[in-house]
Order: sequence, then C-alpha cells, then structure tokens
Amino acid sequence: MTLTELRYIVTLAQEQHFGRAAERCFVSQPTLSIAVKKLEDELGVALFERSKSRVQSTPLGEQIIAQAQQVLEQTAAIKEMASAGKDQLSSPLNVGAIFTIGPFLFPHFIPQLQELAPSMSLYVEEGYTATLRQRLRKGELDAILVALPFTEPDVVTQPLYDEPFVVLMERSHPLASQRAIAPEDLDGHDVLLLGDGHCFRDQVLEAVPNLQPSLENHSQTHTRTAAEGSSLDTLKHMVASGLGITILPMSAAVAPLYAPNVLVTRPFADPSPQRTVALAWRASFPRHKAIDVLRQAINQCQINH
Repeated sequence: MTLTELRYIVTLAQEQHFGRAAERCFVSQPTLSIAVKKLEDELGVALFERSKSRVQSTPLGEQIIAQAQQVLEQTAAIKEMASAGKDQLSSPLNVGAIFTIGPFLFPHFIPQLQELAPSMSLYVEEGYTATLRQRLRKGELDAILVALPFTEPDVVTQPLYDEPFVVLMERSHPLASQRAIAPEDLDGHDVLLLGDGHCFRDQVLEAVPNLQPSLENHSQTHTRTAAEGSSLDTLKHMVASGLGITILPMSAAVAPLYAPNVLVTRPFADPSPQRTVALAWRASFPRHKAIDVLRQAINQCQINH
C-alpha cells in the first residue's frame, strides 16, 4: 500500500469516474485502474462498484477511503511542518472567501499582505460556506474567510471585524429622503435578495424579521430572489435598473459601480443589523506566522470603515 494508491482511491471516490480521476492524478486511465485493483487485491475487499456509467464506493470502501483521506492530510501536515521549519512566509498560502466577502476584501488586503510578506504568494478563491468548509477540511485551502456563526471540529475560528448592513436604492427612491431606515420602513417596497445557498441571504432575513412573512404573504414587503449564481454586484445592477432596493454589507455598498447621483445608501436605525467576518484555519496547520500576517494585513486594510 502506497500514498499514491491512497490518493488514487480518494480522487476516484470524489470523481466517480476513472477518466476524470486519472486526469486529476496526471496519469493514464489504465495506470489508475491497475493501481486501484492492486490495492483491492492487497486488502482483499472491493472498494468500488463499477458500472459502464459510474463508479461508486462500497459501504466498506467508504470507510477505508475516509481513513485514506486522513492519512493524506497527515502526510501533507508533515510536509508543511518541514517547510515551516525553514520559512513559514516563503511558500504560497491558499485562502478562500465566501462570495459576499472575497470581491470586496481581497483588493484591500492583498497589497497590505505583499508589503508584510513579499515572498509569500497568495492563491485565492471564492465559494459557498459549505464548499469552503470541505476544502479547508481536505487541506485544499489553508484558511477561509466566512461570516459567523461558523463551527467545525479541529478548526480555529477567530472574529476579525463587524460590518453593518445598509440599504441600497436609487437616489430618487422615496426612502432616500430618510437619514436612517427602520426594518418596518421596508414594508410595501420591493426588496431584492440573493438566492438560496448564500449565507448572507439568511443573515438578512434573520436581521430584518419583517422580510420573512413576505416569503409566504406578499401583502407586506415584496421580496424578489436574484437568479442562481448571482452576486451582490448583480443586485446593484438590478437596483440601478429600477427593480427595487436591496440590503448589502457596507464593504459591498461602498465599492463603486455607478456614479454617486445614481445609487445611494442609507444606514439602518439603531440597533443596526450587522455581520461578523471571521478567519478560520485547521488547528493542525503548522504555519502560524502565515496566519498571523494574513490577519494583520486584513486588520490594516480597515475594510470595515
């Protein structure tokens, strides 16, 4: 049994297809097939059920593959420890962020990070919280930026800053004449929201409870959900086109897309709804200095101001 064979079965379980798994492992399909069969023969059990259209792990295979994943994670940790003993700020750092944080935070803290750690390149990606959670657990990401609450076994989560929500509208909108918006002021207006799967949508509905009845009863606030895959910038475009108003985190609202005479923001009346942005990383991740400098760069960029 080799680490290469363990990597093959983990990848095959993820892809459920020999061709795609071989591609990801940079080997030919016959090479991967022979290695998987060799491991099955060595263990004396079938790890996969094979059909013409699909490859699926057996119940026992699932348990063995889960253990193999842990072995690969520990192996990666050993390599990281060895690398960390040399220079924790010399190798790339893989950072993920949810869709409603990444586009508005990355442009601010990356220049700060380059000044603090010029030898540490940054790989960044955006995704849903559930996707980033899995990629962090698998060691495919070193740290992720999420909104609280966020809990995961063996993962350290540290709050970074609080960010208020604001209401975005056309300058000519009736609510633009108010200095602050109370949740009940939204009644009778069209409110645009992100689709299911975005944690920011859930945070808005929790922070502004009177939006909740509109999902079943349209007599109060009218909510409209943007198309799947839409972003906060998409909501801005919809507001600019006259489809309604929306609620955004402050960092997204201040990012310019339109001239100041087109869209305006108004704060919520106290107590203003807000979210807490946090940094999460595996407790076993050995490059503590890299996490520290990442956190320092984010704090210095003052994105929440």
